[in-house]
Amino acid sequence: MKISYHGHSIVKIQVNGYAILFDPFINGNKLTDLNVEDQKPDVILLTHGHNDHVGDTVEIAKASNALVVAPDELANYLSWQGVRTHPLHIGGSHAFDFGKVKLTQAFHGSSYTTEKREIIYTGMPAGILFFADGKTVYHAGDTALFSDMKLIGERHPIDVAFLPIGDNFTMGPEDAAYAVALLKPKVVVPVHYNTFPVIEQDPHDFAEMISITEVKVLNPGEEMDI
Repeated sequence: MKISYHGHSIVKIQVNGYAILFDPFINGNKLTDLNVEDQKPDVILLTHGHNDHVGDTVEIAKASNALVVAPDELANYLSWQGVRTHPLHIGGSHAFDFGKVKLTQAFHGSSYTTEKREIIYTGMPAGILFFADGKTVYHAGDTALFSDMKLIGERHPIDVAFLPIGDNFTMGPEDAAYAVALLKPKVVVPVHYNTFPVIEQDPHDFAEMISITEVKVLNPGEEMDI
């Protein structure tokens, strides 16, 4: 399994001939190394409906015929845009040809803001557990620290966890470090920082807080094999 990070909360997984893209916020993301036109994923996984996570999903999915897996209300909204979707809800899972996807709780908001400044309710925010090739990847999405992260880690031993550290809208570095202690992943990668001034952080400061888990600070475009 090859995993790469592409700025903000964008993660790409390549496994068993499939390309899976998480939260593809590309246009408007000053940190990403990706171009929308070059993205041909088989699957897009979305944690919640905020514009900086849904991003360019509709354009990418229509061009590549990617399946979009998202929380129920968000999946329904995207299906109305002509996108092929599979809805899930928190606690639910589904085994696909490319792997198994399970949604966990996340403590955040979830709505999509249109160009007309309409706010569309898109259900509950979620974290994502992705299982394939004997590995477990946890993308926490946007979330506060919560004690049931311990349960998530106990129920599903995690190989790699992607945790937000930006503060203001999500966990900051200190809370994210505590989340690592609860989840006990083999590797943790900080995400959701430095895209906007209000979430500027030094990921290496976060890394220095962690002693029980390997921390990989990935620059946009860098990858790792697990």
